[in-house]
Amino acid sequence: MTDEETIMDGGRGGFVRAEIASQPDCWTAALTTARETSGALPPAGARVAIIGCGTSLHIAAAVASAREVAGAGETDAFPASEMPARGSYDLVIALSRSGTTTEVLEALDRVPGATRTLGITADPQTPIATAVDELIGLDYADERSVVQTRFATTALTLLRAHIGHDMQSVIDAARIALGEPLDERRIDRPHYVFLGRGMALGIAAEAALKVREAASAWSEVYPALEYRHGPVSAAGSGSLVWLMGRADRSLARDIEATGATVLTSDSDPQVDLVRAQRVAVATAQVRGLDPDHPRHLSRSVVLTAG
Repeated sequence: MTDEETIMDGGRGGFVRAEIASQPDCWTAALTTARETSGALPPAGARVAIIGCGTSLHIAAAVASAREVAGAGETDAFPASEMPARGSYDLVIALSRSGTTTEVLEALDRVPGATRTLGITADPQTPIATAVDELIGLDYADERSVVQTRFATTALTLLRAHIGHDMQSVIDAARIALGEPLDERRIDRPHYVFLGRGMALGIAAEAALKVREAASAWSEVYPALEYRHGPVSAAGSGSLVWLMGRADRSLARDIEATGATVLTSDSDPQVDLVRAQRVAVATAQVRGLDPDHPRHLSRSVVLTAG
């Protein structure tokens, strides 16, 4: 089914559903982009900061963890508004789907001139193009929905491929996941909790944000082993606790004892993120919401002076 057919078939939320379905194709294109732009991407050993807002921040956190685990170099992730004004990084990467986010542009303006900057965006014809030294455009992953899905995961694929992850197996698994029927236990729950460790923590944070944005659902995220240290007290029969990445079986048993539904998976966490995106959209539709146009949100946060 083409993007246009999916949109016509689905009514409200048609854009985001089409964009979710197109992710494996976008990720395949990102593998080519990774090869073609390898000179702009951080070399092994470089000290890197990655900045973003919202979804882009969660992707930044996932990449920072993955890069350090791979031994590719020290990597920090910051909300763009909290980027420290210091010159100790070899490269600052700015993730921004729109290329217009005020906090990202202001952070880039504070980066010392001796530090190289790289922007990754879906729209190369936006202000970020003149704010960075080099730019990678993922225009094939741009989106019409306010809720981000494929741009974020395509940027994640680009950066993971550059680190050296086997992304073809992730792409193949995502195609299978997109064809699976949704587990009814995951849809329209009163309480969602996403847990992860390492790279999976950033991805879990993005999954929680998708459920919150698209469906106005109560969702939380925690480092997996921190969940016992207080947050588990809110778990109950209405809770869905989703462990992304490698599951700790003893933790799963402890959570099940609360009456919560616990989900574990052997999938790459990026594949589980695709499942969570689908759950978010399905939950929005059950609740009569339009996931293409969430309440109180816009495609980009552009602040006016004063």
